[in-house]
Amino acid sequence: MAKEESLELENTEAPKSKKKLFIFIGVGVLVALLIAGALWFFLGSSSEDATTSTDGAVQTETPAESGALTTASYVPMPRPFLFNLPGPDRARLVEIKVQLMVRGTDDDVLTQKHIPLIEDALLTTFSGADVQKLSTQAGKDELRQLALLSVQNTLQSVTGRKVVEKVLFTGFVMQ
Repeated sequence: MAKEESLELENTEAPKSKKKLFIFIGVGVLVALLIAGALWFFLGSSSEDATTSTDGAVQTETPAESGALTTASYVPMPRPFLFNLPGPDRARLVEIKVQLMVRGTDDDVLTQKHIPLIEDALLTTFSGADVQKLSTQAGKDELRQLALLSVQNTLQSVTGRKVVEKVLFTGFVMQ
């Protein structure tokens, strides 16, 4: 009789474990679909907002003064600029990550073509900076403007026109 009761208990537990298994699988699939939907919603971008080209430059469309749409491209420098600056008490290590804003695909291609020349101009400008000035926001803004003028003058002699519209610091660390 004890054996019959234990058999009956074993038989009643088997369907419950299958039900639990189906419930867990269903919940797992639902969670996976919710995560996939959330990733698609947050990471998906429309063609109107921004497009990323294969070379890593991000492009956005903005209206120009004439009313036509021109494309602003942000060309990242391949490496951050890492250099030492002498200070009053000790030398400081500075790391600056830079992106260049250009208009149109022609300027984007020209900028990509002349990256070594641009890197030289920026490193020359950055290494001539003053540690005391870089400690303030006004000093960083002044360095950004000097970098823009340096890049524009360097590319002006090669291309015959101003290619870069802005120099943007995307990372600035001073130790």
